[in-house]
Amino acid sequence: MAVRAVRGAVQLERDDAAHMDEQVGALLTAVLERNALVADDLISIWFTATPDLHSDFPAAAVRKLGIVDVPLICAQELDIVGAMPRVVRVLAHVESDLPKAGISHVYLGAAAALRKDIAQ
Repeated sequence: MAVRAVRGAVQLERDDAAHMDEQVGALLTAVLERNALVADDLISIWFTATPDLHSDFPAAAVRKLGIVDVPLICAQELDIVGAMPRVVRVLAHVESDLPKAGISHVYLGAAAALRKDIAQ
């Protein structure tokens, strides 16, 4: 089984902890489903959030999904003028038999505009 990296992002409608939990949970669930993964396939997950998000850590949403034994880390995205606001990005390292070209990167809602080249 190979180690693969899966990218994704979601734009939040507002900076609210419950909304972040919902949206980040939906993002991670979609990453798992679209790549035929289960929680045991996760190695580690990096999250970044744009500087305008302060309500909670994106990783907290994953813990609420019951994923408690996977290393998670959060960081702040670069503050670039004109960048899309209220975005949480994810980089998940997983074990998978899929080839690199078979990985589905998940960009939900308006965040699909961030990577039109790889958004599924």
